[in-house]
Amino acid sequence: MSSPRPRIVFGLMPWPERQAIASALRTETVGGLVLLAAAVIALIWANSPLGDVYESIRDFHFGIPALGLDLSVGHWTADGLLAVFFLVAGIELKRELVVGELRTPATAALPVIAALCGMAVPAALYAATAWAGGGSLAGWAVPMATDIAFALAVVDDLGAILIIAVFFTSDLNLWVLGGAFAGLALFYLLQRLRVRGWGWNVPLGIAIWALMYNGGVHATVAGVAMGLILRTTRDKGETVSPASRVSHLLHPFSAGVAVPLFALFAAGVTISGPALAEVFTSPEPLGIVLGLVVGKVIGIFLGTYLAARYTKAQLNPDLAWADVLGLSVLAGIGFTVALLIGELAFPGQTVGEHAKAAVLIASVTAAVLAAVLLRRRNTLYKRLYEEENLDADADGIPDIYQREEMDRPAAQHR
Repeated sequence: MSSPRPRIVFGLMPWPERQAIASALRTETVGGLVLLAAAVIALIWANSPLGDVYESIRDFHFGIPALGLDLSVGHWTADGLLAVFFLVAGIELKRELVVGELRTPATAALPVIAALCGMAVPAALYAATAWAGGGSLAGWAVPMATDIAFALAVVDDLGAILIIAVFFTSDLNLWVLGGAFAGLALFYLLQRLRVRGWGWNVPLGIAIWALMYNGGVHATVAGVAMGLILRTTRDKGETVSPASRVSHLLHPFSAGVAVPLFALFAAGVTISGPALAEVFTSPEPLGIVLGLVVGKVIGIFLGTYLAARYTKAQLNPDLAWADVLGLSVLAGIGFTVALLIGELAFPGQTVGEHAKAAVLIASVTAAVLAAVLLRRRNTLYKRLYEEENLDADADGIPDIYQREEMDRPAAQHR
């Protein structure tokens, strides 16, 4: 009996997973540009003579007070619109668990180990910096987030979701929270009974979100829970699963509207000489910068090395450890979720503004460093891209997925 083939680290993805990620990246590319524009607008607006107008709009309250939903514009974007972002994240996590890298222990080992190290080391580095400087440990979870689209980030998202659900809850109302879980149970039942239609699911989703918020758990958790419940497998006669259908419809809104609007009202921090100095002299923001720029690199690189050293995983022979280093630096972009956790960790505090500035500075620094490191290997990436997309028989599937001699069993690529 032949021994099992080694798991290739950063090797060829299974074809369904590659299709899904490619589709997501096409949306994320446009969404990322809109997100960047929103962050720049927020910074310029907040530091202009119209900064008081920015604050007035961000802090303006509206909603339905009788239902406990009288929120500011900033909170509506963080608690409301980001629920859509986390719904899409929940669907992505479910897809990874069912058909992606996380579907079996053997394939899940690498991203799980690397992501856990990539969360633990930044958190520990923040805690050490805050403790040494006599600062608050409340922001330990801020530098744990990663805003890039690959399996490590999916595990990272799950960690962030669990942190938000467990550590950032307040004034729990168990009766109302029970209503939210009852709504989730009903949503699960509708999925099992194959009940379709936005007329059922949208009102139920809004009710679950409102109950979760009033129950004391951050409302974005409702989006994740519904994403995990949505069915990712196709029934006979279905062209796409319900999860794929919802993701296809909501992903552009999430990337192009929900996340940029959140950034617009979360990234508007004061930029001045003294404010920037606080980022590098105060323990909390300094810990965030070090956690994202240094901690992520050490954590993910170390986790990947340990997985390749002590498991059956092997680094893709087409790549070098320099590529893993570049990817580890790229993971320091902790924009969306890091800003959200920063708001939760330091609500209404001056240090919270410094924490946001630290996230922005660290994310830009990580992006620039990663661009420099990865650009040096661009010729290699271009060659690999061309090889992996060659479709000589024009059947819509790259030829590399149809070869008999492959590094992994053929079943893993279909």
